Amino acid sequence: MSFSYYGELCTEVYNLTKKIGQSLGGDIEYYRDRLKKCKGRILEAMVGTGRVMIPLLESGLNVDGVDYSPEMLASCRQRCEERKLAANLYESTLQELSLPEKYEAIIIPAGSFLLIEKREESINALKRLYHHLQPGGRLILDLFLPDTNFECGQFGGTSTFALSNGDIIIMEGKLVEADLYNQYKVSFLKYEKWRNGALIQTELQRFALRWYGVEEFKLVLESIGFSDVVVSADFEYGKAPTNAKQQFVYEAIRK
Repeated sequence: MSFSYYGELCTEVYNLTKKIGQSLGGDIEYYRDRLKKCKGRILEAMVGTGRVMIPLLESGLNVDGVDYSPEMLASCRQRCEERKLAANLYESTLQELSLPEKYEAIIIPAGSFLLIEKREESINALKRLYHHLQPGGRLILDLFLPDTNFECGQFGGTSTFALSNGDIIIMEGKLVEADLYNQYKVSFLKYEKWRNGALIQTELQRFALRWYGVEEFKLVLESIGFSDVVVSADFEYGKAPTNAKQQFVYEAIRK
């Protein structure tokens, strides 16, 4: 079986576990507050199914979205149409991003930037985001540090999700690689959809997570050309980080 990239079953689980408007630790409220004075266009990178973008659109902000997963984008588009919201949605990786607009702000919520597996691809993605900002435009994203369980071969547990039509999706995760020196780990996520006791669909996802030290990522942003980098903890602007279990929110300006 080949690996999927946020495919159909993953998207169905995502819609159940990360509903439109569901705030994760106060992130939607934070992004809405930090963006409320924007008059120009905003881009949500790695937009997923629109959990954050749709509430921002509903608050009157002008938001586009980009994601590499066609299944995620199809779900996001459907949810925008259901709410009669107009949004430009683009399919692209961030390291190959080439959009017709320059943005007043670009956001990446939910630690999604950590899903870019290779460090060089992460750097290229940040360079492309820098290029897509207007002079003086802001990049806002949040990151986190991983848990301390790095025992390869260990199952991360099984989760069961009941769909509205009676189908069941079972998701099982297994850590297969961990490299503390290079700051990444890889898990395999197996999805199975069952109907009336019969397996009807399967999906295998390679789920990689690359993390950064709090000060390290600030230096990465500055090396690309960003200035006035502010690091805040737990979606409280200006609150200095104090421990590894917090969410770290970066806000940086394109010169």
